[in-house]
Amino acid sequence: MATGRTHRPATRSRGIPEATVARLPLYLRALTALSERSVPTVSSEELAAAAGVNSAKLRKDFSYLGSYGTRGVGYDVEYLVYQISRELGLTQDWPVVIVGIGNLGAALANYGGFASRGFRVAALIDADPGLTGKPVAGIPVQHTDDLEKIIKDDRVSIGVIATPAGAAQQVCDRLVAAGVTSILNFAPTVLSVPDGVDVRKVDLSIELQILAFHEQRKSGEETAAGDGALPAAVTPRDDADQGPDGDVPAVMPA
Repeated sequence: MATGRTHRPATRSRGIPEATVARLPLYLRALTALSERSVPTVSSEELAAAAGVNSAKLRKDFSYLGSYGTRGVGYDVEYLVYQISRELGLTQDWPVVIVGIGNLGAALANYGGFASRGFRVAALIDADPGLTGKPVAGIPVQHTDDLEKIIKDDRVSIGVIATPAGAAQQVCDRLVAAGVTSILNFAPTVLSVPDGVDVRKVDLSIELQILAFHEQRKSGEETAAGDGALPAAVTPRDDADQGPDGDVPAVMPA
């Protein structure tokens, strides 16, 4: 049963910090674009710029992978694509179930980026009997009554929750009890999970509120500047709100 624990400690078996793990997909996206353009090598500065980080941080991140590049040449693009894909577990197929096939769940089901990144949507699940059997993105929706059987039959370890907030914890509990150990939560609520279960939370409304804060701050500074007053100093972020390397994660852990 749930213990109130929301996510595991920010370390991996090989000692890679969670902040580094969070940046690996950014590097992989930039490297994949270079690979598609048949670019053989890339410097740390070029790759860092493409990924939106500084080059010193990139070199430190890659040192955890045992990749140091070649002075005067840079990094081999194809090898780095393989190395990061392997570290992220993308060299194997990951079956995923999406629970909650409303507008958001249907949009996720139709997202074409899953398959190219090693994730296969194995099943779509919803509590509405009226949706049962109806195809979404070519996959028939199945009823939540069959959730446990679906998890077992498809050997699913990753679940995506796109239900209303009120149903999310119950769905989470059932997923975990059925054997799911990683959950991507789109529901606007905090989930409680037992030890050994990872939860990543995506809350678009929170991200928009943060942007609204910055827009208001910029608007206030522009008004102050127009009045000839000095803009108010920006309050430094508390270290507790930052990742191990001083980053605020784009996706907050649940």
